[in-house]
Amino acid sequence: MMLCVVVLPGVSVLSRGLASAGAGAHSERTAAAVPVAARWVWPLGREEVSRAFERPADEYSAGHRGIDLPTSVGEDVVAPAAGVVLFAGMVVDRGVLSIRHADGTVSSFEPISASVAAGDEVRSGQAVGRVAEGGHCGAACLHVGARVRGDYVDPEPYFLPRRRAVLVPLGDFAWPG
Repeated sequence: MMLCVVVLPGVSVLSRGLASAGAGAHSERTAAAVPVAARWVWPLGREEVSRAFERPADEYSAGHRGIDLPTSVGEDVVAPAAGVVLFAGMVVDRGVLSIRHADGTVSSFEPISASVAAGDEVRSGQAVGRVAEGGHCGAACLHVGARVRGDYVDPEPYFLPRRRAVLVPLGDFAWPG
């Protein structure tokens, strides 16, 4: 049995597999991972986060299941990637918009006054509404969430540029300093 942990900035994947010789090797994913290749556009057009994702200890514990983007009421919100609107409407006291993307990830936004309806197809960068009043921030913010197979994940890695591997020469190479 082999245990492999892969750690990338903002992403972690836990994989368990049975090592065997030849084509019979088996691998099983045991944790949801953010696909590093997926790159979303920022819904407000800028890379500014006022509050980060805070993973709760368990499904029912306190946490912050998304990121907050500082904004002002009335600012345009765009779809981060192409998809189909799952929900656009009020939840308790605020407008909420959820979009299912091709890879099955669901992005969500609140508070928002949506200009799209459930079932609408949206393109990456398409206007989908405006920031509305309400929400949980003291000042205006847009809360952005992401779910993979129903579990909340940190949405920020979807927005970050893909990290490139840096190859360094072996042999007579000396580290600076």
